Amino acid sequence: MGPDQKAAVIFNATFVRPEKFYIGGFSNMPDVKYFFVFLCFVYIVTVLGNVLLLSVIYQVKTLHTPKYMIVCNLAFTDLCESTALLPKVLDTFLFNRRYIVYEACLSYMFFVYFLASMQSWTLVIMAYDRLIAICFPLRYHSLVTKQSVSVLLLCSWVFLSSLLIYIIKLFDGLSFCRSLVIPDFFCEYAATFHLACNDISLNVIMLFVVSVLLMCLPLIFIAVTYVCIAIALIRIASAQERLKAMKTCTSHLILVAIFFLPITGATIASVVPYLEVNGILTNCLTLIVPAFLNPIVYSLKTEEVLSSIKKLLLKNKC
Repeated sequence: MGPDQKAAVIFNATFVRPEKFYIGGFSNMPDVKYFFVFLCFVYIVTVLGNVLLLSVIYQVKTLHTPKYMIVCNLAFTDLCESTALLPKVLDTFLFNRRYIVYEACLSYMFFVYFLASMQSWTLVIMAYDRLIAICFPLRYHSLVTKQSVSVLLLCSWVFLSSLLIYIIKLFDGLSFCRSLVIPDFFCEYAATFHLACNDISLNVIMLFVVSVLLMCLPLIFIAVTYVCIAIALIRIASAQERLKAMKTCTSHLILVAIFFLPITGATIASVVPYLEVNGILTNCLTLIVPAFLNPIVYSLKTEEVLSSIKKLLLKNKC
């Protein structure tokens, strides 16, 4: 009996809800165990890096500012997304536990996409912080307050979680009477709903809407923000002041590049037929690399964080 027969549960003649799905990713990838060793390393560094960043911001009172509230939110979502994704991936493939219960698959899907989209919108809020700091420096402390940042972050959490819950509810209405083998490394939304045997047009439309809301719009907002920042920097007479203002944006620009460039590259690779890339491997790296590199970038490229880490180390040494 194959994966499809084992996993199917029939409720009536027209609706089939599977008991389990079968994760079929990485089946033909050579030397895949080395990749899983790499994933273990990435997960350990991701956890240590983000916990270190969170603990430094918590312990150093000078970092208790609106800007570092946003950084905390990013570090927390990075930590949660990696924990939602990587341990299950390692358990699935290292121990060959490829069957996943239907309800667990939906939860898995929700948390991975919700936390990834939260990363995207946190970068938008960071861009807003930089915009106000450079374009309206005299009004920065009145516009960017702990209360205003809390409202922005809370609205992002509520809106994105509500949107993803709706998407998952749509998925829950699908019937699966064909293959139950997911051709990916986790319960990827598009790969999974394409297995359904009833009408998936609404799911396709919502996938497009979600892609625009969670990926395209944030990138557009960030681009517009930096156009405004560039115009403001041109107006600054002193080259030294211009350079100083640009340095405050360096970390954020690197984080934006780390998050959006892999997604853009994966999208182009999937559309262009003559680019032979492993789509599953590309998707995996797209999800795990930002959470892995973000705390490293913020710890090494932000003088306030780096000096705070040094002070804490000296304090503990003494």
